[in-house]
Amino acid sequence: MSATHRQGDDALRQIQSEDGNVRALAHSIAVSLGRVLNGRPDAIESAIITLLAGGHLLIEDVPGVGKTTLATTLARSIDATSRRIQFTSDMLPTDITGVSVYDQDQRQFEFHPGPIFTNIVVGDEVNRATPKTQSALLEAMGEHSVTIDGTTHSLPELFMVVATQNPQDMEGTFPLPEAQRDRFMARISLGYPDAASEMAMLTARRLSDPAVAVTPVATVDEVVAARRVVERVPLADEVARYLVAIVSATRTHPGITLGGSPRATLHLSRMARSRAAVYGRDFVSPDDVGALAGRVLPHRLAPSGHFATAGNALSAASEIVHEIVARTPVR
Repeated sequence: MSATHRQGDDALRQIQSEDGNVRALAHSIAVSLGRVLNGRPDAIESAIITLLAGGHLLIEDVPGVGKTTLATTLARSIDATSRRIQFTSDMLPTDITGVSVYDQDQRQFEFHPGPIFTNIVVGDEVNRATPKTQSALLEAMGEHSVTIDGTTHSLPELFMVVATQNPQDMEGTFPLPEAQRDRFMARISLGYPDAASEMAMLTARRLSDPAVAVTPVATVDEVVAARRVVERVPLADEVARYLVAIVSATRTHPGITLGGSPRATLHLSRMARSRAAVYGRDFVSPDDVGALAGRVLPHRLAPSGHFATAGNALSAASEIVHEIVARTPVR
């Protein structure tokens, strides 16, 4: 066996060993979230996969179904810094990024960091802010840095935005710019719980709110280490071609006027690697790609035609993605 092959086998064995650590970490976080969110296994899985893939998560649904609870519980489950930003229509970009203030004694400007300088940002009702304020998140989400007065300030290595938004047709909301939607790696919707889950919620909250009792089950270093393992999960050529074919099909589909970007391709591949590691595998399967396409792609697409509500447009985009996945072969 050649030295190159031996090195490749050693790397693969290391990933196989580390995958077990990633799976255990994901399980611990899932248990922590499950104690607070009843009957939401898919949403919990999506949040964890996005976290370990190094992406940002958008949670969209009607008020009162647990969007903010999911976001804050995820933040509390990790021993990291976290800030919650309540977005409002009168908020300014500097309320998020920070501002330089002139110090009379020092005779120089001193930068005062905003709440964006933390590990996990919980952006509550992000679409209640104006597009100008929403744009303050663009550089932070895309480049993990913030530029103020010509000076670039780096954000922590572990940096994640978990944003909630109400349906865009509700009063007092502004649509997220396309560039910002594209920076969210995944979008999920919680929906209403079933009767059994709602009964369990009543029982769990009879004496106190279980979210208050959440304690960290993971550290920043553990999450960062897990992300590095995820990055090394192999993506076979045939799976990569399948993934690219799905995203490319959104750009040529007659029912879509704005297809998935190259960033969408990268996000889908990172999510697929993360799902494989969370499931304890050292390879990405076509099933990983197909299962995640509906969470990674629809919120970035602009379907053709006129729709009564933004929700209808999103449903149309989701149906098209489902159709594309169903008819795209693995080669």
